[in-house]
Amino acid sequence: MQHAAELLTQRLVALFAVALLLFNFPLLVLWDRDATLWGLPLFPAALFAIWASLIAALAWLLESSAPD
Repeated sequence: MQHAAELLTQRLVALFAVALLLFNFPLLVLWDRDATLWGLPLFPAALFAIWASLIAALAWLLESSAPD
């Protein structure tokens, strides 16, 4: 059981690192354009999509590691 907990911890740390990278300056500049996506400005739409994806990944990680 300890191995599964260590693996979950490593995955959560990796997800945190990915979130830091995605919400950091160099990658956010990619979305800062005068464009729209379905009528919405691209930058807020991209921020929302990244945020929602990270929450979905976190939920998937935590639910898949739950004991049966």
